[in-house]
Parts: sequence; C-alpha cells; structure tokens
Amino acid sequence: MRKKIVAGNWKMNKNLQEGVALATELNEVLAADKPNCDVVICTPFIHLATVSGIINHEVIGLGAENCADKASGAYTGEVSAEMVKSTGAEYVILGHSERREYYNETPAILKEKVDLALANGLKVIFCIGESLAQREANEQNAVVKAELEGSVFHLTPEQFANIVIAYEPIWAIGTGKTATSDQAEEIHAYIRSIIAAQYGNEVAENTSILYGGSCKASNAPELFAKPDIDGGLIGGASLKAPDFKGIIDAWKA
Repeated sequence: MRKKIVAGNWKMNKNLQEGVALATELNEVLAADKPNCDVVICTPFIHLATVSGIINHEVIGLGAENCADKASGAYTGEVSAEMVKSTGAEYVILGHSERREYYNETPAILKEKVDLALANGLKVIFCIGESLAQREANEQNAVVKAELEGSVFHLTPEQFANIVIAYEPIWAIGTGKTATSDQAEEIHAYIRSIIAAQYGNEVAENTSILYGGSCKASNAPELFAKPDIDGGLIGGASLKAPDFKGIIDAWKA
C-alpha cells in the first residue's frame, strides 16, 4: 500500500528562529490532531539539526532541500548527504526545477546525488516536470520520461523503493496557475505506467507520486481524490502552519 504524503518545501525562507517557531507550531498542531497521511517538512540546511530535536519524528518527517554530488572533500559551501543524514533528516529533495534551472543541475549530476543520498540512508523526493513551452508543444510525457531515465532508472527495484516522485509542472510553480485535476491525474498515471514498464506493476503501485504545482487547501481535496495522486509537494503554502494543515486535512475529506 503506497504512502500518502504531504511534504513542505520551505525553499530559501525563514531564518533559524522563524523556522524553529514554525516547526514548533506544526508539531503542536499535528500532535493535537493526528494527520491521516505522512507529513514531511524540508527545510534549509541551517534548520535541520535544531528542528530535528523539536519535532516528533513519528508525526513529522524531516528533509533537506538538496545535497552535494560529492561524498566529502574540498568543496567549500557544499553539504553532503552524510551531513544531512547526521542531523536526523530522513528525506532529501533532488531535481527540483529551480535547482535544474538556476544551478544547471544535469541528469548526470542528479544521478550522483541520488546515489549518494540512498547510500546514506536517505529517502529521495525526486522532482520531474515540464516547462510551459514543453507543455504547449505537448512534450510533457517525453520530458518526464527522460528525467526519470537520466537520474533514477539505473536503480535496482530495492533502491527505487526509497524514491518518492514529485511531478511539478514548472509553469504552475509560484504562478498561481494549477494543472486541472484531470491534467495532473493524466500525467501521474503516465508516470506510473513508465515506472511499471521499468520495474513492473508491483513497484509502480507502491511508488508515491506527489503533485507539486500551486497546491493549496482549496484545491487539494480534488487533486488528492485522483487515483494516481498520492499527495503534494507544497511550496508557499507550507510556510504557514494553518495553510499547510489545511492541505494535510484534505486526506481526511
């Protein structure tokens, strides 16, 4: 039975004190009203160790937003997968469209990051998705297939069990545009079909595929009702506890 997951991606927001306050509030809110899904918060590196000591890890999972493509060494400013794991984090987001676009992360670089994350016992939330131009050219299926083939389809089925896929239509991130629930379901079903072609139906059925594109409390119930949408990777709405809780509660609908 695949997991239902709502994951928050804080991006480059919240100083340490603000992040601690948000994590504390979320922890209290979810302790009082247990979620009906797995909840993960992915924070900037500087928050991880402190937040890890605040949250109840049985209620909230902790993740980083990135890790290095090298194990260790003279890479000033980088943070390794081993370092992330040592904070108490369980997850890492890799392949986010912002990392691909602004920091020129290629499929080969991401493959290295995926391998290092898994080798250090982290679960990977692996992001894929197409731009507006690619969507308008009807290339979305080819884009997501190439992104999977380039960075995660070399894994064994056992390794792939630690991958969560996040489909993010780049044209819907932070724009207020959202794929319709039917558009989202269509491509989620396609993603599951290519995982099945690679690894078989059982692996595909056990893989959680999250939607990440301007998901909020108002549209989450409709999105999460679709058979191939297993939750959300939430950006802006994860920065306020009531907004994030509203999305989490969509699984109770």
